[in-house]
Amino acid sequence: MERVAVLVMEMQRGVVGDLTKFPELVAACTRHDVVANAARLLHTARSAGLPVIHCTAAFRPDRAGSHTGNCPFIVSLLKDPDHMLEGTPAIEVIPELRDDGDLESRRHHGFSPFTGTALDMTLRSLGVSAVVALGVSLNLGIPGLALEAVNLGYRVTVVKDAVAGIPEDYAQAVMRNTISLLATRASTADLVEAWK
Repeated sequence: MERVAVLVMEMQRGVVGDLTKFPELVAACTRHDVVANAARLLHTARSAGLPVIHCTAAFRPDRAGSHTGNCPFIVSLLKDPDHMLEGTPAIEVIPELRDDGDLESRRHHGFSPFTGTALDMTLRSLGVSAVVALGVSLNLGIPGLALEAVNLGYRVTVVKDAVAGIPEDYAQAVMRNTISLLATRASTADLVEAWK
């Protein structure tokens, strides 16, 4: 029987919460009720006994462990020396989605939750063979998660109303032209019904 885990990508205070520097991404999440849909799905997943793992990102103040000059987006982010630093509230999972029983997998470089983390080993130790992905963003994180999960042998489902990206037409194109090639797409309602 297939064992499922839910992977929550970068739903952190400094990304989509009260400490964000990405207002356009927050607006996209608001338009699609991403946080409300995610909260509903996570509540149902926990009730069904499915593991929830928050895939978070952070930087050390000295940037050790992070490649900081190999990507234009990272270079621009790190013009702010306080961006997403370990130990600050910005890296916390937004309160609406956090539960004491959840797990966390933090990375210090890159855009995928698998590279350089123990996520794959954590999933295998839990007997997981399929992952359900939600969060942000459809620009980088969700495609990276889906691609690496498939490469590692997991079956992937992306929750189409609990993900966001910018601009809107690009996010829809990614879902249609990239995610559809890697993953099953399902709504929050579909998964809630299946897990009841």
